[in-house]
Amino acid sequence: MVTTTDNWSAQIRSGDTRAISRAVSAIEDRAPEAEQILRELFPFTGHAYRIGITGAPGTGKSTLVDRLASHYRGEHRTVGIIAVDPSSPFTGGAILGDRIRMQGHATDSGIFIRSMATRGYLGGLAQATGDVALLLDAAGKDRILIETVGVGQGEIEIVRLADCTLVVLMPGMGDDVQSLKAGLMEIGDIFVLNKSEREGAERFEQQLRAILQLVPEREGWKPPVVRTVATENKGIAELAAEIERFRSHFGAAPERRSRELAYWKEWLLRLLQARLMERALGGAGAEAQLENLAAAVAARKKDPYTAVNEILSRSGLPG
Repeated sequence: MVTTTDNWSAQIRSGDTRAISRAVSAIEDRAPEAEQILRELFPFTGHAYRIGITGAPGTGKSTLVDRLASHYRGEHRTVGIIAVDPSSPFTGGAILGDRIRMQGHATDSGIFIRSMATRGYLGGLAQATGDVALLLDAAGKDRILIETVGVGQGEIEIVRLADCTLVVLMPGMGDDVQSLKAGLMEIGDIFVLNKSEREGAERFEQQLRAILQLVPEREGWKPPVVRTVATENKGIAELAAEIERFRSHFGAAPERRSRELAYWKEWLLRLLQARLMERALGGAGAEAQLENLAAAVAARKKDPYTAVNEILSRSGLPG
């Protein structure tokens, strides 16, 4: 018998792991029932605290997430972990392999872990990640940890889904000052210097703090630097304390409502963009048509403006 969305939603709200897993798969696959489930669950959201964790590959984000999850479980909080992987869902890749480190939580019903991979140009990874975060919120998770693989533009967009963003760095990343560019200063609420037992940690931290002194405060908040050695569980409690301090700061700030409005305005725009993209490119053979147009533009046989107008025309939208 096919489970109705009402029953399915009730199972999700009760924390049923199988029901949550099926719903996440439906969201990733953009199944027709996914949106109905999210509509039913939305009134029960707004309680979880979303923490984004980003940083270059190799900085130890997965181990940090694992230890942070363990810390929250020690406080009897429930945890959802979304590990965003921009690599192929078929070839896997290092970040999916890193999920093995979290298998110690596999039998803990208080933790739900899911790796999400991109599924092509129309996959809507950022939207899917936000939808899964809503799902876990409705499922009663107190803390949702969203781990991204790097600090490119895509990851910066995903981090906007978080209430608090951790940027994970480590000593020995080459030119230390150069490694702190690419928008990190703009997105980081808390900077984590992981693997801080390594040589050069002191110098790196001094450079980081010097740069942060030049960054204007955001609503009275100056991003702190927390040193950790995640493999040894060092600094995790201090990091959790800084996250709570950040939460308390913005929970009491007069700008809280404006931040909330900005968050949902961006969500609506992202959802609208996704819907328009689906209408414009969601038909059969859309990917092939897009590639053909891109090839024509690359060969200078067609200008990009005309190409976009053609896409809009085919979808019935005004050019």
